[in-house]
This record gives sequence, C-alpha cells and structure tokens, in this order.
Amino acid sequence: MIDVRLLRTDPDGVRAALARRGDTAVLTQLDDATRLDARLREITSARDDIRSQVNAISKQVGQLRRSGSDADIAEAEQLQATSRAFGADEDRLAVEHDEVEAALREVLLAIPNLPHSDAPDGINDTENPVVRGPYLPDGGTNGFADHQQVPHWDTAVELGILDAERATKIAASMFTMQRGAGATMARALCQYALDTCADEFEEIRPPSLVSTATLTATGQLPKFADDSYAIERDGLWCIPTAEVPLTSMYAGEVVAAAELPARFMAYSPCFRREAGAAGRDTRGMLRSHEFDKVEILALATPDQAPELLMQMVDRVESMIAALGLHHRVIEICTGDLGQSHHRSFDIEVYAPGCTQWLEVSSVSWFSDYQARRGDIRYKPVDADGTPQKGTALVHTLNGSALAVPRVWAAICETHRNADGTVTVPDVLRPYMRGIDVIGAN
Repeated sequence: MIDVRLLRTDPDGVRAALARRGDTAVLTQLDDATRLDARLREITSARDDIRSQVNAISKQVGQLRRSGSDADIAEAEQLQATSRAFGADEDRLAVEHDEVEAALREVLLAIPNLPHSDAPDGINDTENPVVRGPYLPDGGTNGFADHQQVPHWDTAVELGILDAERATKIAASMFTMQRGAGATMARALCQYALDTCADEFEEIRPPSLVSTATLTATGQLPKFADDSYAIERDGLWCIPTAEVPLTSMYAGEVVAAAELPARFMAYSPCFRREAGAAGRDTRGMLRSHEFDKVEILALATPDQAPELLMQMVDRVESMIAALGLHHRVIEICTGDLGQSHHRSFDIEVYAPGCTQWLEVSSVSWFSDYQARRGDIRYKPVDADGTPQKGTALVHTLNGSALAVPRVWAAICETHRNADGTVTVPDVLRPYMRGIDVIGAN
C-alpha cells in the first residue's frame, strides 16, 4: 500500500499521481484515508495528553499521601477520582483508536499504487503504446499462410493433444487437459523457462496454498477475492501465481543490502476463477481456471529497480523470440495499470489462428507497495559500505517468464504445417523426448 506519510507531506502530489489512473473512486478513497488519518492523529494526541495528565496526578497523589495530613489525603482522593475519569476517557479513546486505525488500513489496502512518472497516460488498454515491434512476417498480420490461420483448438483436437471435453467431465468448464505430445510440450515450456533463467535466478518450489496475509501482501486481497479459490476450512488460498509466495518469503524480515538484488524463479500451477471472464476467450487454451507458469521475481533497492525492470523485460522478450513467435512489447498506461503496479510492460504474441494479440507475460515494478504490506526491509549502506541508520523497504519486481497456455496455443498456430502437423521450436526439442514434429497421436 502507499505510504500514509505521503498523505501528510505531499497530499497534492499523491492526488495528482492517482488522478492519472482515471478512476474517480480512487480519489474518494484518498479523501477517506486523509480524513481517517487526521482523526487518528487527533485521537493519539488526545490520548497522549491524558496519559501525561494522569502521570502528573499520580506523582502529586504520592506526594500528598506522604505528607500524612487529613487535608492532603482528602485532596489526594479527589485527584484520584479525577484520574479515574481520565482513565475512562483514555479507554474510550483507545477503542476509537483501534476502530479508526482498522478503517484506515482497510481504505489504504484498496488504494492502488502511484504510477511511475514515466508510465504513459491513458484511459484503458486501447491506449497502451507499443514500445518494441510488432515483429510480424512481411504483410503484417495478413502475412501468414492459410495453414497457419487455423485456431489452435481445432489443430490440437485433430492431433489429439488437447482434451477439453474430458477435462470438463472430471473438473468443470474452463479447465483444460493436454495429452501426449501436447502435455510434453507444456512441461517442456516450463523447463525451458527455468533453464534459461537459471543463470541469475534461484529456483524455488513454493507452496501452492497460502495464507490470507500472504495473498494480501501482494495486493490480490481484498480486491480480487472473487477471482481467487479459497479453502475456507483451512483458511488458505490457491495461489493465482507464484509471485504471491515468492514475494512473501522474506515478509517481516530485514534483508542484507549485499544480497540485493535477490532474484528468484518458480514453476507452479496457478488457479484463477476468472469470475469476470464468462464468455470471453474461453475456447482452447486462451483462458482457464488452472495453468502452469514460471515466474521470475526480484527484491531490490530503489536505485537498482529501474534497470532491473528493463533487464527482466528483455529476458522474457528474448525467450519468446527464441520460440519463433511473432511478438511486440507494450507499456501499460496509467488507466490500465494493475492495483499494485508502479510501472509495467506486457509481451504479446500474435496468434494467426485466433487472429488476435495474446498477452503472454507481464513484467512489473511495484516500488515499495507490496513490501510495505509484507514488511520486507533492508539495511541501507553508504557508498563505502558503511551501514546507515535504520531500515528501508525493498522494491519488488516480477514477471511471467513463461505462462504455458497462450504460448502453447501460439506455437500450435504459428508453427502449424500445411499437413496439419506442428513443428516444435528448436529451443524446446531437448525437452521433447525426440519429438521434432507433433503429428496425430
């Protein structure tokens, strides 16, 4: 969440930054937060004043009782009655303090991150500028052969590598099941991503179920509760992405500055209800309740974060390019930024059978928004390595190194041959048990 101190020191700057998101409800929430913070400080000041008076009375009562005179003892009893009244006031303020503090936190959890000054202005996803590409064949989106312009769900069914019907039977609609070489290629994509990122990223295999606090730390809760799978009996949630457990690995800890940037990667299944997606892109592999993904994540200092963001974008783009997929890189405008995002880039591939651009990766910088929720800190050092006083919040970054479904779909369309088979990209062949071309099972 945003730093409440900014509401006090630079309220106009915070309001101007959040206004760039184009959501008037956010500005109303900001007003609520400002009002609640002001009241919280009033309560704290009044409570501190009462405590000061009670302490002063306590000392005076002690002095009067030590004198032993009837008059002083009577006065001491009167002062004690006054102290008890103050105590009742303090109890009332303590209750109100907790209520206002809880209300302020609830509002702050709903307020999105401040956009980076370099994030492009825009109202929605139609105004996201293309910053690299598009890399398309001659003729652009019309430059694909007829045999490539077949939807992957038709090709995959013909080849026997996708069985949505049985997936629905054993689970529910919007679950998918790859078979044969299709399942092998899904696994190969994950291993390819892990091996490609192993030069800089430590591999983690995190839990697939996490606590409410963990899901809150990354911004999924409370806003996206309806899109998440809850296991209410145990108070746990299925992760929507490995970003969630990776971000919280160091929650409540102080990371040594020498360890930053700390880079991690993880394969995991991902679970999403897609509550708002009914009727949208639900055919084939475009949108599903469960899918496999390799996530990359970094903890960094504020100075390290900008360059690290671009390095992560470049890394993911190069992996997509190596798969022979036609792609582009877009930057997310302020009106389309996610709840926690400070600055973000998407890598999209063109699927000639679906005739649309598909987002296959989002690489984002969250500033200290997530770290403040999770209390992830580091000890800053001077240029000569001398530790500075106190601690500071880390900055978090993450990205989808490779999310299987849409990449899998784009491969089935882009690399489809005239005879209906699909050629496996060269970089995946070491993981395909000798399969270079996927034919009918």
